[in-house]
Amino acid sequence: MADSQRLNKQLMSSPQRFLNRELSWLEFNQRVLEEADNPAHPLLERLRFLSISASNLDEFDMVRYAGLREQVRAGVTKVSQDGLTPVQQVAEIEAAALDLIASQQQQWRQLKADMEKEGIFVLGAQDLTKRERADIEAYFNSNIFPILTPLSIDPAHPFPFIPNLGFTIAFDLEPESGGEGQVGIVPMPTFVRRFIRLPAGQKPGIRFIALEDVIGLFLTSLFPGFREAGRCLFRIVRDSDIEIEEESEDLIREFEVLLKQRRRGRIVRLRMQASAPETLRAFIMREIGAEPSDIVLYDGILGMARLAELIVDDRPDLLFSPYEPRYPERIREMGGDILAAIRAKDILVHHPFESFDVVVEFVRQAAADPQVVAIKQTLYRTTINSPIVGALIEAAEAGKTVTALVEIKARFDEEANLRLARDLERAGVQVVYGFIEYKTHAKVSLVVRREGTELRTYTHYGTGNYHPINARIYTDLSLFTADPALGRDANRLFNYVTANREPPEVAPDFETISMAPVSLKQNLLSMIEQEVLAAKKHKPSGIWAKMNSLVDGDVIDALYKASQAGVPIALVVRGICCLRPGIAGLSENITVKSIVGRFLEHSRILCFANGEALPSANAKVFISSADWMPRNLMRRVEVLVPIQNPTVHRQVMSQIMVANLNDEQQTWLMHPDGAYERLEPKDPSSAFSAHGYFMSNPSLSGRGSALEVSLPPRLTLPERPK
Repeated sequence: MADSQRLNKQLMSSPQRFLNRELSWLEFNQRVLEEADNPAHPLLERLRFLSISASNLDEFDMVRYAGLREQVRAGVTKVSQDGLTPVQQVAEIEAAALDLIASQQQQWRQLKADMEKEGIFVLGAQDLTKRERADIEAYFNSNIFPILTPLSIDPAHPFPFIPNLGFTIAFDLEPESGGEGQVGIVPMPTFVRRFIRLPAGQKPGIRFIALEDVIGLFLTSLFPGFREAGRCLFRIVRDSDIEIEEESEDLIREFEVLLKQRRRGRIVRLRMQASAPETLRAFIMREIGAEPSDIVLYDGILGMARLAELIVDDRPDLLFSPYEPRYPERIREMGGDILAAIRAKDILVHHPFESFDVVVEFVRQAAADPQVVAIKQTLYRTTINSPIVGALIEAAEAGKTVTALVEIKARFDEEANLRLARDLERAGVQVVYGFIEYKTHAKVSLVVRREGTELRTYTHYGTGNYHPINARIYTDLSLFTADPALGRDANRLFNYVTANREPPEVAPDFETISMAPVSLKQNLLSMIEQEVLAAKKHKPSGIWAKMNSLVDGDVIDALYKASQAGVPIALVVRGICCLRPGIAGLSENITVKSIVGRFLEHSRILCFANGEALPSANAKVFISSADWMPRNLMRRVEVLVPIQNPTVHRQVMSQIMVANLNDEQQTWLMHPDGAYERLEPKDPSSAFSAHGYFMSNPSLSGRGSALEVSLPPRLTLPERPK
């Protein structure tokens, strides 16, 4: 017993009990890439996974890797929670990223060969027929040449500024008549397709050619009198994270300035073709001011995110079968009256399996209802022509009191959010921007309606954004309720943010919800401790949780202590996970799985046994906007919402969570060292798919009176990896 306690103490005090956040993210992106090699997916969907993995790596370099590089330049030596200095992290990231890039290139070569078997070709200039060359020349002259700007580099013409993620071709040029050569630069236009589809001709199949090859084909039109001696396609990735001054007199003006500065962020990656002449690569590095550590040589294609352009609609046999989200039958039975359906009973809409139109119609119907007197809405990410924003404008123009809590610090959506904020203000909406240092990440909508002599509140709490496009791809939950306490708490949340310059230390007196940064983490740790106490008293205990990322050290340590007390813990963590599962004396009662498939897992769910073995009607069940990361728990406005209605409670726990824990087709099991292994079902032909189940079965709370609902099979947790 003494040896066991000593071992536990040693493990709990070692930084090695944590995995590195950045390396865990790269491991997640490797899982995304692995789906490009999954024969269960149609060919062009596999290509989409490859494109997504490349886009993910771009954003990682622009933000996370860039931040660590800045720490190295600044001489920062503070270690991360897993005990690595910035220098050590950068070295490990670069090694892992190179392996990932090599895997991407190998996967592209395989997919390209598979596409050719299906009659889809990406050609080089030498592969064009005479007719195709004539066709592409006509296209070049009318659609590409007018927007190109060829540049000669010499003392009178310095190297141009290359924007973030910009593609450029550098040519080593020789005069046709002899004499001194020069370097020519052609920045590739941003709003032109990277892969140009050739007109149908004598040769069968769908045929593409890359823009850089087209430009090289007609080089003499750009640099008359010169011929090509060598070329180098390169791409720059710049630091794109925005830092906000703590006290800004005008937050909006500061963001407008910073958005312009983003284009000129410091170079963090200079990606170049390995096949380019070494002298030309050295010239580019010198002229652009790149450091040797910035350089990444590619043995293959650059800019794989643009490979998505090769996904053609006219080959539906190579795509997932179309899926049209269901509309909850219970709302249809109410004649489409969403407020009436909510008044009858809470309803949980499960996106993308159920339509995001319910969320849009909730706001639209409130805007059009003469008895609705006020609407309050958070907006974190949405579209430029958002139907929800349009409904808020209609409500304000109709004389209702409308408040929009707009978060302009939503990374890479800041500019769009500024535009929609101005549109809202012009219509008379009261626009509030929240706290300077704390992003408002909670997803809440509140409708106040006059019914007789009283006011009734209708509330929406969500795990995802008010974004109709994302809602067709991301798995998220939307809770609609007329519960008075949940409505009062939503109103307290809005008033808390609109009335304070910065979060006070004392939380509002919430009746039901928990809120970051003031109470959510404290309440979360308290509920984990309650399961520990139950286990020590030999009572049933257990924790199920689903999220995108698990990073926070305090929460991880609390889960370790719960495991050591005998609490069984099952985690579904899509992306980053800094917890090490399955280590004797530390986490032997914890399993971690990741689901990566057709839809992007995004919902956050939490279940505590509360004295009975999970699943049970007595369990404490919550949905949340927050991942378990320091930024979400301590530097954002987030909510944790209890699920109290029995039908919705059963839906979240016994339908959604059980299905996720039972999934066999798209599951990866995590090893103690942070590596993942794809779960191999015993019988692939009958393997359970969570996504397939949700696409085929209506949700419990949204079913109509005539619909039967089939629950997932009885929970059988996968064996822990050895």
